[in-house]
Amino acid sequence: MARGKGRGHKGQRRHFTTPEEMKAREELEEKRNAWREGREGSDDEDEDDSEEETTSSSEEDPDKPKKGVEGLIEIENPNRIKKKPPKKVLVDPEAGTSKGGDAPQLSRREREEIEKQKARENYQRLHAAGKTEEARADLARLALIRQQREEAAKKREEDRKRREAVEAEKSALTKAALGKK
Repeated sequence: MARGKGRGHKGQRRHFTTPEEMKAREELEEKRNAWREGREGSDDEDEDDSEEETTSSSEEDPDKPKKGVEGLIEIENPNRIKKKPPKKVLVDPEAGTSKGGDAPQLSRREREEIEKQKARENYQRLHAAGKTEEARADLARLALIRQQREEAAKKREEDRKRREAVEAEKSALTKAALGKK
């Protein structure tokens, strides 16, 4: 809160800034700014690089709306670490062999990624063939469900036949009863 405004503490007077104090502060700020500009002027190469970075970062997302005062102030945070998207590695079975002597030197991450892809493909192939434990469990569950459905269908068929037989008896009795009258 600015001085001179709001409630003060009990028993204390308000303190107002004099014009001399204000001038002294402004001069001090000007000296600091001049010193900063002088230091930045000695690093011309760094300044050119930073200008290129700010222009390239502003060119990346021109249609992205800026939040808060971001549109007014263009600042590049040097402490911010930009995440690189993970590289997709295509599995090439011939690349791993050293027959030609020109085997590419893969990094640990690339080798791990290739191994993961090969393992995933191998698992999918075995799963489709029904050789994995999960596939066996799925097939056993499906066989059990098929058996239950067949039993339920037989039971429904027997119930339908029994109902038809009962209805046929009733109709025969009613015809016989009507025929005697």
